[in-house]
Amino acid sequence: MATHRLELEDPTLREWTATVVAVDPDSGIALDRSAFYPGGGGQPPDEGVLLWGGIETRIVGARHTDDVWLIPADGDPLPPVGTQVQGAIADERRTHLMRTHSGLHVLSGVVFRDFGALVTGSNMEPLEGRLDFNLDGIPEGFKEAIESAINAEVEADRAIRAYSLPREEAFAIPDVIRTATNLLPPEIEIVRLVDIDGLDVQADGGTHVASTRQVGRMRVVKVENKGKGFRRIRVALED
Repeated sequence: MATHRLELEDPTLREWTATVVAVDPDSGIALDRSAFYPGGGGQPPDEGVLLWGGIETRIVGARHTDDVWLIPADGDPLPPVGTQVQGAIADERRTHLMRTHSGLHVLSGVVFRDFGALVTGSNMEPLEGRLDFNLDGIPEGFKEAIESAINAEVEADRAIRAYSLPREEAFAIPDVIRTATNLLPPEIEIVRLVDIDGLDVQADGGTHVASTRQVGRMRVVKVENKGKGFRRIRVALED
């Protein structure tokens, strides 16, 4: 059993048909093909519904273990194995998360380019997120300078694309790991990369918009001191 990951091929896909291949009271529902992002890399999992035989099963999350398992809402009916279903992603939530995830890559690329700092932590929700960096000191006007720089990259309308390379080829790209600790498991032989043309290339498994302009304007909400050598930058996106 291995779910075909439709969201990695087309992050704009919101509806599709599939077949239930497994149902487990603890793990959830597995489909032969799914566009539900199961979470990872700081991006929360998708929500949505499965429609089958006039019945709706709400999906409140997903997880990736041995496969992609969809988590049904408590008390909702479970489609039997072999059932044909129509899956649908909560569009606004996914779109906002795609914009936010791409926006955080813009932020990471700008801070690395201008200050040489690596990411030490991250988190996001729709239209807001934060990155932690191994930054010692920051100059006066840092917050305003970062906000101006990331929005200049948004206006530059840089193309964003995802592709995969063998691990050795991917790691030959300079600075492809932008985190202070390499979190990519050694057993991963094919590495998925997200490339913001001319700004940033990172190993990443999430969903993204097609260009920086689609991120929309970002605001640096706060720059926090999280201890010696660490700074947290919080951003919000305009709706």
